[in-house]
Amino acid sequence: MAPKDAAKANKGKNSKASKPSAKASAAAKATLRGVNSHKTSKVRKNTSFHLPKTLQLSRAPKYPRRSIPHQPRLDAGKVIIHPLNTESAMKKIEENNTLVFMVDTKANKRQIKQALKTLYDVETIKINTLVRPDGTKKAFARLTPDVDALDIAATKLAIV
Repeated sequence: MAPKDAAKANKGKNSKASKPSAKASAAAKATLRGVNSHKTSKVRKNTSFHLPKTLQLSRAPKYPRRSIPHQPRLDAGKVIIHPLNTESAMKKIEENNTLVFMVDTKANKRQIKQALKTLYDVETIKINTLVRPDGTKKAFARLTPDVDALDIAATKLAIV
């Protein structure tokens, strides 16, 4: 604690400084005006309102919403039903290096290509598909030049 003499000395100085200074009066005026006194309303010239892009956190669920995860509807075994060994299919194998398969009607070309890769380990250049009048889908798989379709048909498909 300060000595009593110093406290008396300071008391005399505080009486002189009790007049508000310029800085203090500016602060007092600012508090009276408030924080939002200088804001003006925004003039909107566009008729459409766009929601602001705010932070959207990804969901972090406390428990899984499904007890068993969804299995793919078309796996490799379901996509390719069976290979075709008709005369026209054999001609395609010999002349065009193309294998012919019956496939699921809901399978697309990418799924057929992936199924051929997993089941028979063959690379294809392109897949052509057609839906037959009876409603089944036929796929023509053109193989890469380094792979012989006749060899694949004989060894892996056993149709020749």
